[in-house]
Amino acid sequence: MHRRWIEAALLAGLAMTTASTLSAQQRQQPPAPAPALESDPDLDAADQLAPSQMIQQMPAAVALPSGGRHTRAATRGTDAIAEPDAMARPSRTAVPHLIICSGVFGPDSSHVKLAAAFRAKNVEFTQVDGNAGAKVMASILFAKDPTQRLEVWWSNPARRSDTHLIVINGRSDWTAPGDVHLGLTLADLERLNGKPFKLSGFDRNSVATLSNWNGGQLAAIPGGCKVGISLRAALSAPPSTLNSLPADREFTSADAALRAVNPTVSEILVAY
Repeated sequence: MHRRWIEAALLAGLAMTTASTLSAQQRQQPPAPAPALESDPDLDAADQLAPSQMIQQMPAAVALPSGGRHTRAATRGTDAIAEPDAMARPSRTAVPHLIICSGVFGPDSSHVKLAAAFRAKNVEFTQVDGNAGAKVMASILFAKDPTQRLEVWWSNPARRSDTHLIVINGRSDWTAPGDVHLGLTLADLERLNGKPFKLSGFDRNSVATLSNWNGGQLAAIPGGCKVGISLRAALSAPPSTLNSLPADREFTSADAALRAVNPTVSEILVAY
């Protein structure tokens, strides 16, 4: 099921609008040619968008990746995400990398804006893993530094514009809106949310995903974005307990059995 649970949770509040996603029919049609952009003298040549890039067909894989189940499980040899018990939590710097739902991370951002803000040499436009082994073109910040790495997916990948999804995973020290970051426990998340929340049980990769912030503080993020999470159970979690918390059922974060497997945030999605 991969990220499909988290997609449903993130877009539940956005389903009444069409700004955040394109219809299936629109995705199958190439975007209309756009006027040529003026070159930005502060950006490398590779970061300037040529007219030929503007008219390429939008890849079908640009739809939101499926829910919180990590799609990289099928490619563990190249992009495996370490279990929480197998690595230290990301260090929290005095001034952590912070995402807010405006400015360079707002809904109208672009690859060019990212390159201007973080320097062109630190922003790459390349393939990342999407649904069911598909590849999606996205802008990657600090691709060679796992503690600073960040994926930004675009609603219009041909133009590299209009933020669709921001992905925090691996060892990244980026902080999502609401002070959500990797390594948080259920108790930590409840404090940030101001109340318990709902999530699915664990899949075969021992990953559970948010289904509803239950009207808490994390359900209303300034700027109109939505924050979703996946949590991975501790390696020491008894299989019998995990089996009693199946992925096709919904649980509250206050559930004693859920707390017993000590899951921590392993992936964060910020969506428009």
